[in-house]
Amino acid sequence: NGAGKTTLVKLICGLLDPTEGTITCNGIDVKDFDRTEYYRLFSAVFQDFCILPLTMAEVISGQTLDDTDMNRVMECLRMADLTDKVRSLPNGLRSLMVRDVNEDAVELSGGEAQKVALARALYKDAPFVVLDEPTAALDPLAEYEIYTRFNDMVGSKTAVYISHRLSSCRFCDEIAVFQDGALVQYGAHSELLADEDGQYYALWNAQAQYYTPNKE
Repeated sequence: NGAGKTTLVKLICGLLDPTEGTITCNGIDVKDFDRTEYYRLFSAVFQDFCILPLTMAEVISGQTLDDTDMNRVMECLRMADLTDKVRSLPNGLRSLMVRDVNEDAVELSGGEAQKVALARALYKDAPFVVLDEPTAALDPLAEYEIYTRFNDMVGSKTAVYISHRLSSCRFCDEIAVFQDGALVQYGAHSELLADEDGQYYALWNAQAQYYTPNKE
C-alpha cells in the first residue's frame, strides 16, 4: 500500500502531471498531445470509479440510448460476467442506476458495480487498458471468471493490471514490483519467483502460506 502503483498509472493516463522528468508516448512528450485525444487512448477502471444515474446502457456506452450499440453493450456485459444480472432486471439495459437519485433504480452490490465499470472500459475499446484492482470487490469464484476471460477482454491491446493479490499476476507477461515509491523488480512471474532475495518472492510466499498445507 502506498508504493505508487496507482500514481504511476494516473501519470501514464495524463490524469496527473509529473513534478520532475517527462512521460513519453512513442518518444513524444505527452504534454505535446491534445489532452482530449490523449485521453481517448485509454480505457481505465480505477478504485474510485463512479456510476452515473443513467440507464445501464448509457452508463456503459457513455452515450445516449439512441447512439448506443446495444449488442456491443451486451457483449461487454458478457465479458464482465453481468449477463444474468441484466436479464433479471425488469427493464434490462434500460434500467436506471443509482437509487440515491432514482427511486426506481437498480441497487448494485459493490462487486456488480465493479463489473459495470469494467464493462464500460471494454465498451470504449481504447488501445490501452488500465485496471486498478478491478476485482477487489469480487468473491474468489467471480474473480476467477474474470481472469479466465482476461485475454478475450484485452485481445491485442496493451493492458496494465494492478493487484495486491499475487496469484492474479501469474497470467501477466511482465510484472513490475513497487516498494516505497520505487520500482524494485521487473520481469516474468517465474523469473521473479526464482529470486529468493527479492520482494516478489517474499510477498508471494507471505500470501501462499495461507493456501499451502502445513508440512510440519
